[in-house]
Amino acid sequence: MASHGVRRFKPVEKTPEERQQELQKIEDYRSLERQVSEKVANHDYATDTLKKISDLLNRNPEYYTIWNYRRQAMRHQFSEIKDGAEKVTTQPILELIKNDLIFLIPLLRSFPKCYWIWNYRLWLLDEARQLLPLTDALQLWQEEFALVGKMLTLDGRNFHGWGYRRLVVETLKRLQSPEDAMGMTQKEFEYAKKMIGANLSNFSAWHYRTKLIQRLLDEQAATDNERRAMLDDELSLIHQALIDPYDQSVWFYHQNLLCVFDPDTARRTMAPNLTTSERLQYLRQEIENIQEILDGAEDCKYIYQALIETTVLVSKVTGSLSPEDRDQILSWLSELKQLDPLRQQRWADFERTL
Repeated sequence: MASHGVRRFKPVEKTPEERQQELQKIEDYRSLERQVSEKVANHDYATDTLKKISDLLNRNPEYYTIWNYRRQAMRHQFSEIKDGAEKVTTQPILELIKNDLIFLIPLLRSFPKCYWIWNYRLWLLDEARQLLPLTDALQLWQEEFALVGKMLTLDGRNFHGWGYRRLVVETLKRLQSPEDAMGMTQKEFEYAKKMIGANLSNFSAWHYRTKLIQRLLDEQAATDNERRAMLDDELSLIHQALIDPYDQSVWFYHQNLLCVFDPDTARRTMAPNLTTSERLQYLRQEIENIQEILDGAEDCKYIYQALIETTVLVSKVTGSLSPEDRDQILSWLSELKQLDPLRQQRWADFERTL
């Protein structure tokens, strides 16, 4: 028998021994869970408790309650080290944090998109920032920066990794001297471009770039001319990326760039002080560029959507929609209805607003 073109296969029946092994694993897991819960309830945070917590997380890292137990156990050990020290020393705490960071590495490799592992790791590094001398904490955060770089090399589209990288960079900029922190945004901007060059479909890299542009311009106290030069560079980059018009992530970035020309959003963009005539010039040129992309890709709905969005922006800038632009939009809408029938009602609603 087949369903939806996929042939069904009868599952292989497990032997009694295999079923018994599965049941034993379940029982062992539940027993371990009970032991950990009892120890935490009794405020027993000895080394043996931390070992059992580690065992439980290795079996199930999605169990967020156990991550909270681990935080409690670590805080207890930090407190014991500080209370039991004859003189002020942070080396044992540093070793404890390092060992816990190492424990997390195999889990991150096996479960790179598990929120709880990333959250706990960030918590651990924040503890280091509060409990350790600046030089030790800074070294740990710098090592973390190198680690997340390696992880994004293995999986450049892991949005957890990109969000984590942003947090690590922000912390490093606070921990470092102003001179060392100054160039980080520029380096991250170049890093995002390199990752986009390696994979144009890397939506996370495109998104990261949008976050960096405004920060970079603000840090450099960029003039209007420098901001316009940045805009020209970004438009040039996106036009190169649109060599593949079927890639939705590229069109998302293009849509973000169009905000520069929208009177409602322009003041919060990279080039807030463009004149009305400059905005119109950019938009008309953009429509021409997109129409060139359409040649040979008439079956790509993203192109028609971009043409409509850009033409509507022209009407917002001028204050009215010309009959010629309205007719052109209706023509593109007709194509969209054919290419995107699941959103027929959406296009019909938009057509009525014209």
